[in-house]
Formats: sequence, structure tokens, C-alpha cells
Amino acid sequence: MLSFHPLAISLTLSSQIGNGCISKKRKLVEEGSLDELNEDLLERVLSWLPTSTLFRLGSVCKRWKSMADSQSFKLACSRIPSRDPWFYMVDADLNRSIVFDSAKSSWKRLNHPSLLLRDHNRDSIPVAASGGLVCFRNMSGGYIVCNPVTGSCRELPPVDPGQSLLAIAMNAYSNYHGSYKLVLVSGDLPKLSFKVYNSITNCWEEEIMLRRNADDCTKSNDNDDDAVYFLSTAGNVVVTNMQRSPSKQYSSVFTLKDGEEIVYFLTSSGRVIACNLTQKCFSEYPRLLPVFSEYSIDVVECKGEMLVVVLSEFFESASLRVWQCDPKTKTWNQIAVMPPAMSHEFYDKKLDINCVGAGDQIFICLSSAELCSYVLYNFVTNRWVELPECSVNGESLEFMSALSFEPRIEASV
Repeated sequence: MLSFHPLAISLTLSSQIGNGCISKKRKLVEEGSLDELNEDLLERVLSWLPTSTLFRLGSVCKRWKSMADSQSFKLACSRIPSRDPWFYMVDADLNRSIVFDSAKSSWKRLNHPSLLLRDHNRDSIPVAASGGLVCFRNMSGGYIVCNPVTGSCRELPPVDPGQSLLAIAMNAYSNYHGSYKLVLVSGDLPKLSFKVYNSITNCWEEEIMLRRNADDCTKSNDNDDDAVYFLSTAGNVVVTNMQRSPSKQYSSVFTLKDGEEIVYFLTSSGRVIACNLTQKCFSEYPRLLPVFSEYSIDVVECKGEMLVVVLSEFFESASLRVWQCDPKTKTWNQIAVMPPAMSHEFYDKKLDINCVGAGDQIFICLSSAELCSYVLYNFVTNRWVELPECSVNGESLEFMSALSFEPRIEASV
């Protein structure tokens, strides 16, 4: 009777494949361990390999190549609870796919999906992600859902843009069965509505109006989101309306808590709006900073919770902090702060921060005309790590933002 732990064996294989040793007669195979496994058990073992290693299985032997292409192996991969996130990077050139692999702490270049290279999709911008999928929006307002790892794509049915689009959110319920929803939030406060695309029915559902939550005690004035001009400490005229990068224009996060689906997004003046799709209502969160403060802000999701990341300047230094709102008292509590020695270099750089959450981590892009930097924060270790720059063919690349997804070969569109 064979005794083994799938993860332990897969880690050993991952190391051997990564070192180029797998093509030789390994000690593991010589002892007959893997040869004695039936197909189901072998698939279980190999499904624990990192995604970047799975692509090299076909070069090991004919048996493994046949298995890697099978539906049963993809089903085995779908049973892995989670994979370390990859961050899909967005730069000025939208016709290439570059990711940061958090498991390997390295940059990777993927084959750009062929559907996105067609003329009408060439300038498509990634706008949302969930599970193993990323959603793109083309210039005409059409949507394409893609698995960046395999390159498989699906064009969604056309949708009437209706009122002004405010937010785009996505939630994948099953990678293997391609079950996901795309949510569009539209309108002008206080008249908001949402529309949902359901992959199971392959159609857009009827538009639903959102009412203001009766318990909402932070109602803004009708002109709250109008631009407010003021003098900065440097004597410059500053406008409070945020100038977000195109890929973050409709940025939002999706949470599922206590059976309720909620979409959070930022207004043009930096106020957080929560749209409860289950209760069909919305509410506004209190401001973190006064309306005339200089700061850059973004909203993220970590472990099912909505968090806000803020880069602000005080006393001739920059401060980057993570905040969480108490749902009962509607007060903001600081839960993490970047060490001052790291954040000080951001002072007076006019940086725009674009962030994305993934499990216990937050990936932060900081960009301006003077500086471009990427930082990964881990809640468990409380570590802030500045990532190395990305270089392709000797060219140093700079990115405006990123989307987080799980690299899954079984994720279907």
C-alpha cells in the first residue's frame, strides 16, 4: 500500500522540474513511486504543482503529456482550494500580457490572447478579475472574459450602456464550470442601478434600481462630487476630483458575506459607495480625510473584507496606510501602515496609487512622471516588500495598475 502526501511529492517534483532534472531518470521514478500510482492518484499528486510548472509536464513523458491535456486532470486541479495569486499588469501598451507571480516572486510574460489582438479589441483594457478569469472592456463598450493562463476567451453579448457607468465588478463561483457574474453599476447619485451578466444563461439580466439604505447617516450633498479647488502646502492649485488611470476608472471590489453580495467603488471625489445587490440598496461611507486634503486612495478586498489604502502627505513626509471601516459605528480604523523609512521617498512625487487585494496580500502600484514602484504587503507577516523592476528584452517596463487572479489552467470562460 503506497503512502504519500500529494503536496509533499508535488513540491519535490516542482523543484526537480524547475531545475531541469525531471527529464532524467529521477530517483523518485527509479524507486517506482510514481510508476505504481494509478491515473487518478497521479493526477491528484501533479495537480498540486505550481501553475508555472504544470506547463512543463508535457515534456516529461508521453503519459504525463496525455494526462495534462485531459479533462479529468483539469477537474483534479479545480479541487485545489487556492493558488498563490498572479498580478496581471497594465501599462500603456495594452497588447501584451505580463504578470507578477507572487509564489515565485518573479515576472512572467504570457501569450496575449488572440481575440484581444483583433482590430476592434486591440485597445481593450482589463477592468475586473475573479478566480482564474480577467474581464476586458473594448473601446465600444463590449466585454471579453479571458483566462490569461490558457488564452481562452469569450465575447459577452452586447449590452446597452444606459446611464453613465460607475463601476464594474466580477465574481467567479466555479472555475471549472465557468460560472461567474459580471456586474455593472450605473447612474448618478442618488439614482443608482445595476445590471448583471450571468455566464450560466449567457445573457444580461434586467436592470435593477438601488434605493438608499434607510440607515445611511452619511448622505452627501447633491454637489458633493463636484470639483473643489484649494491651495496645497506648496502653493499649487489642486482639484479634489481624482484622475485615475483608465484601467481603474471603473475599479470596484466584490464581497460575499453572510449571503449578501456587495460591490464597493469610489466616487470621483474619493468617497466609498457600497451597493448591496442582495438587498438592492446602497449606502455611503464617511470620508477618511477632509475634502480639501491632498491624497491618493483606492479600495481593495482581502479575505472577504473591504479595505481602503490611502497615500497622504503630512509634515513634509508621505504616509501610506490601510484602513478598515467598522460597519456598526461607521468609523475608520487603521490596520496597517508602511514604515516611514519606505514611504518617505514618495513625498512630493504626486503619486497615484492603484491597489488590488489577494487573500492576505495587497499589491500596490505607485506611479507618477517621476517615480514608478511596486510594493507587496502581507498581513500575516506584516511585511512591506518593494518588488524588483520588470525588464523584458533589456527594456524596463512601467505599469499603472494590476488586477489579481488565480493562475488556473482549468478556469473556463
